[in-house]
Amino acid sequence: MQKLIDFLSNGHSNFVHFVRIAIFIVMAWIGGLKAFQYEADGIVPFVTNSPFMSFFYNHSNDVGVNDKGETVAQYKLHKNPEGKMVAENIKWHQSNGTYIFSYGLGTVIVIIGLVTLLGIWFPKIGIWGGLLTFGMSIVTLSFLITTPEVYVPNLGGDMPTPHFGFPYLSGAGRLVLKDVIMMAGGLIIASDCAKRIKAIGNNM
Repeated sequence: MQKLIDFLSNGHSNFVHFVRIAIFIVMAWIGGLKAFQYEADGIVPFVTNSPFMSFFYNHSNDVGVNDKGETVAQYKLHKNPEGKMVAENIKWHQSNGTYIFSYGLGTVIVIIGLVTLLGIWFPKIGIWGGLLTFGMSIVTLSFLITTPEVYVPNLGGDMPTPHFGFPYLSGAGRLVLKDVIMMAGGLIIASDCAKRIKAIGNNM
């Protein structure tokens, strides 16, 4: 047991660097996927319902009528399931600005990941990566308040739906909630960079 304690204690700085690498992998991978149609379509419900980002879209908040005669937001009528290509829906997303916004967002996310990774060698740069990761996580977690799709819907069926709405997270909601970890990681690496910057100053 003592050997394990010594290993964990002595490896602290390396583990903090591993947090940086992990954040970079997540940011680079997810940010890179924003260049593809299915991922761009998938973030529409989050962006449309966000007071921080909805203005980037042209008309996803416009309303239409679904096949049940219900009035719903336009984006719900043009949702492409992952792995399915519907030409009419893609055309709507093009006019909505879905893809242009996704390209821009993906670029920002990848840059945050790179800045975070550079903190391994350059703490003055890395501190911004940690703070930006923290800030981005706050925006992402706000989707738990603004996006209906993060909770299980009441779709009915052969019997009443027993669990729906808050606090029953859907697949999208469970994905969003994990950003609590990204938020904590951002603060940890920003704090580590600040500590290293302070140490350099004291040694001068």
